[in-house]
Amino acid sequence: MGDLHATLDARLAGIVGPAHVLRAPDDVEPYLVDHRARYRGRALCVIRPGTTAEVAAAVSACAASGVPIVAQGGNTGLCGGATPDATGTAVLLSLTRLNRVRAVDPANATITVEAGVPLARVHEAALAHGLAFPLSLASEGSCTIGGNISTNAGGTAVLRFGNARELTLGLEVVLADGRVWDGLRGLRKDNTGYDLKQLFIGGEGTLGIVTAAVLKLFPAPRTRVTALAAVRDVAAAIALLGTAREALGDRLVGFELVSDHALQLSQRHHPGSPDPLPGHPWYTLLQVDDTAPDAPLATAVEGLLARASENGLLEDAVVAQSHDQAARLWALRENISEAQRREGPNIKHDISLPVSAIPRFLADADHALRAALPGVRFVIFGHLGDGNLHYNLSAPDGVAPEPFMNAQPIANRIVHDLVVAAGGSISAEHGIGQMKRGELAHYKSELELDLMRRIKAALDPAGVLNPGKVV
Repeated sequence: MGDLHATLDARLAGIVGPAHVLRAPDDVEPYLVDHRARYRGRALCVIRPGTTAEVAAAVSACAASGVPIVAQGGNTGLCGGATPDATGTAVLLSLTRLNRVRAVDPANATITVEAGVPLARVHEAALAHGLAFPLSLASEGSCTIGGNISTNAGGTAVLRFGNARELTLGLEVVLADGRVWDGLRGLRKDNTGYDLKQLFIGGEGTLGIVTAAVLKLFPAPRTRVTALAAVRDVAAAIALLGTAREALGDRLVGFELVSDHALQLSQRHHPGSPDPLPGHPWYTLLQVDDTAPDAPLATAVEGLLARASENGLLEDAVVAQSHDQAARLWALRENISEAQRREGPNIKHDISLPVSAIPRFLADADHALRAALPGVRFVIFGHLGDGNLHYNLSAPDGVAPEPFMNAQPIANRIVHDLVVAAGGSISAEHGIGQMKRGELAHYKSELELDLMRRIKAALDPAGVLNPGKVV
């Protein structure tokens, strides 16, 4: 085995260059720990190919040696999907050097980028042509397009534009045997057989390694209004959402829900954060965009909020009067996850439900969890517009976070049983990775699991791509 690894090591060095084969513990450590520091693995080495051809050659070499490959982008995933296991038998393949914007086609409203391009850079490249790529995440400065596609990322604009799946037109993918599928077509209509790209979007690197993508672009917004509204309960928030959609149509891009505890947590760990509407149990954050520079959006939003107040749908509201004020309101929402990380380990759930089912779910889950875990604290926020909740649980006051984490199986079963009973999903936008692999097997039907395994076996018969993840 040692000779085999030495031979593979030499081949990989010949493919990507010796400087891009990392072995020293200090060099490989950042790649072996997930973003939440929950999963830690080992690897034979870390390789950093710089082209699709190098990725293909490296995958071919690993496949010939029977060595697993774990692909990784910005390492911002939340389910351990890009972290190798503890055996140390896999090669970790970092895609961050595949960082070129290959083309922008304004007439076709598309951009072609490599997998290692950070999401924020895609925004910048599109904006330089007066266009926008609407996928928006709190981690957009460090997450990469390959990871966004492989997890079917969602974010704050799904209400208007959909997940990564809806924003991807074509892909370039390295298969498990090293062959390259060139599906980089920027077409809105292409009915020439199976839509193969859909297998790899959300596949978490278990079926192939995405190396480039053609993405949809849209006219850049030239008028934007952000508002924070306080509501008495989630039913009122849902009613406000319906009223806003009716009044604003497609101009309503984002509609976020934040509990008071989640907001206070964000403020506590980020001194200087605004506190414009203190003392309410729930908050909604609205973003409204228009491509016209002189669109009377502020008037429309203020009118909407006034009518909603008269109808008892909201308790109070504030409309940002500048870009800086809007950014500070959004920071309140986007800093919640980081505040939770600083607070210590907590039990996280990334779930989706029919919007109409959310109030009943929250009431039932609150009752069941308080009975099972007395004193539990709820940190609830998410994308109400598309039914995605980040339903997180913190230890009771005076209880250390680490022992509280032992209750995760109990909490998961309560939450996930209620979610599935309501017609929801146990994973909305974070993927399955290794965190939810057992939960997937518990809730998926035998037929669904069989179909997934057949697809995996067809595309990766030797099981070398990201083993131990998803299926």
